Amino acid sequence: MTKEILDSDVYKLMDDIQDTSLIYPDYYLNPFHAYDEGNLSWLAAAEAEAATMSMVRRAIPDASSLDEANQIVRGNWLQAIDQHHTMYSGGTMIEDILDVGCSVGVSTRYLADKYPSARVTGLDLSPYFLSVAKFKEMNSSPRKNPISWKHAKGEDTSLPSQSFDIVSISYVMHECPTKAIVNLVKEAFRILRPGGTLAITDNSPKSKILQELSPVLFTLMKSTEPFLDEYYLTDIEATIKEAGFVNVQTILTDPRHRTVTATVPR
Repeated sequence: MTKEILDSDVYKLMDDIQDTSLIYPDYYLNPFHAYDEGNLSWLAAAEAEAATMSMVRRAIPDASSLDEANQIVRGNWLQAIDQHHTMYSGGTMIEDILDVGCSVGVSTRYLADKYPSARVTGLDLSPYFLSVAKFKEMNSSPRKNPISWKHAKGEDTSLPSQSFDIVSISYVMHECPTKAIVNLVKEAFRILRPGGTLAITDNSPKSKILQELSPVLFTLMKSTEPFLDEYYLTDIEATIKEAGFVNVQTILTDPRHRTVTATVPR
């Protein structure tokens, strides 16, 4: 999969996607996932989807196939979003969805498949990841509503206030210091419409599997995730409530991950 991306014309898409005036936050310039350049490299972008597949397989080790594992991990996540929005939005239609920290667009495409009538935008700080996301989407079946890709900071999107019905942040928070987590949540509150739904999916501190990781494995994991300790010490639910959200709910959507959903008051 990596070779297919690196041998393609994906590089030509960078100029159309990259915001050259963007100033990267200091935390984002750290090495991540054993890449010295973090998320700002073609190799990291080319390997991202394969790494995501591996994460899904690890989450559901007894699954008979990757498809079955995805049905559980992605299916439960989408169901949590849908159920929350149905219960608390007051009948608000889902017309606009923002996927913050979309990487190479895996979660973005799942959201677009789930809500085909919605306008879906994938936002990320890495123009390399976004170029791969756009490349993959260009080589897939056309959609009624094509996905938009935006190179921007999740903490300061420059998007209009009250312009989205769902803001999804998947597997992003564990890569952020506490200050960035707080600002991501505040920005989500600003850009969501009244009745809109926030959905955060990430490692669960209450996961028995993660709690029982051997010290060696946990230390190895932390070595590629510089802000993992800050993530586990941050009370996500309290942070969401402090930003003004209501109906904050947390469920374990697979053995490793939780999905936290919340509503902007109507």
